Amino acid sequence: MTSNTSPSGVDPAVREELARLRDSIDNIDAAVVHMLAERFKCTQQVGHLKAKHQLPPADPARESRQIARLRTLAENAKLDPAFAEKLLNFIIAEVIRHHESIAEDTLNGTEPTAHRP
Repeated sequence: MTSNTSPSGVDPAVREELARLRDSIDNIDAAVVHMLAERFKCTQQVGHLKAKHQLPPADPARESRQIARLRTLAENAKLDPAFAEKLLNFIIAEVIRHHESIAEDTLNGTEPTAHRP
């Protein structure tokens, strides 16, 4: 142990830097959650529009364009494009599931399930 380390063996400056970085991560996580919430608010509106006009819940051509677009954005941002694609595929699957539920509710004349994006 050096003279500038705490009893637990970690330099206080390292602990401070770790705390600063973790605070940034927490803020980014909060922003991601809020952005996803906004995205799902928009996709819910899309789902209602599709249901009203009897359009299919999925749009494979758009999904392919979005994946290609997101991969390019990821590459430019120095993020693994495969990871970005997996994330978008997960989001798309959830959106389609919601659109299917909205379409079913619309067809049955029932109220959409509460708290569903």
